[in-house]
Amino acid sequence: QVQLVESGGGSVQAGGSLRLSCKASGRTIVNYAMGWFRQAPGKEREFVGAINWSGVSTIYADSVKGRFTVSRDNNKNTLYLQMNSLRPEDTDVYYCAASPLLFTDLLTGSRSYDYWGQGTQVTVSS
Repeated sequence: QVQLVESGGGSVQAGGSLRLSCKASGRTIVNYAMGWFRQAPGKEREFVGAINWSGVSTIYADSVKGRFTVSRDNNKNTLYLQMNSLRPEDTDVYYCAASPLLFTDLLTGSRSYDYWGQGTQVTVSS
């Protein structure tokens, strides 16, 4: 089992930045690809970005490409999401997740992930 806990959410004005962290426990995340998703009330969970086990390969949703960066520190068992140039439409609950899959486009789908955090709220005001 892998337990995931997100932190770093909060409120920020449009154009600002936030850095989310996802601390894992129970198992080392070096065996997992990791991803970030977001979800608004009443909507489906939306893919944000994912990273392979070593951190060399990443993939992003078009809506965040060039503004968000996914990274990881396997020594700290932690995943990160650096969010820059934030927009009001980025307001959501953000979730981190762990997948046993190798790095493929399947990582854009929530069903590819076995473990999820509880989420952290990000609110961007105009």
